[in-house]
Amino acid sequence: MAISISDAAAKRANDFLQNRGSGIGLRLGVKTTGCSGLAYVLEFVDELNEDDTVFVDNGVTVIIDGKSLVYLDGTQLDFAKEGLNEGFQFINPNANGECGCGESFNV
Repeated sequence: MAISISDAAAKRANDFLQNRGSGIGLRLGVKTTGCSGLAYVLEFVDELNEDDTVFVDNGVTVIIDGKSLVYLDGTQLDFAKEGLNEGFQFINPNANGECGCGESFNV
């Protein structure tokens, strides 16, 4: 099981963590929501939970809870700027489809 992070996402994540001044990494996860069933969660982590799995890629520590890992295995986290919009993107080989607005996905 693995998670990878592009150079652009690693730079942005490290910038966020440095500006925040604390934190051990980023938590990637999923939650039940939206029209397709699941949505991605991205947040800072200050301490680990018992069921967390830790990955380090491209200088970034990524933490994923056991329940989310099944849905995120093999995912690449990227960061893109398109016009005035910018944000993290999840390139997930497990996703079978997304809702029209792109806020949720299904497996």
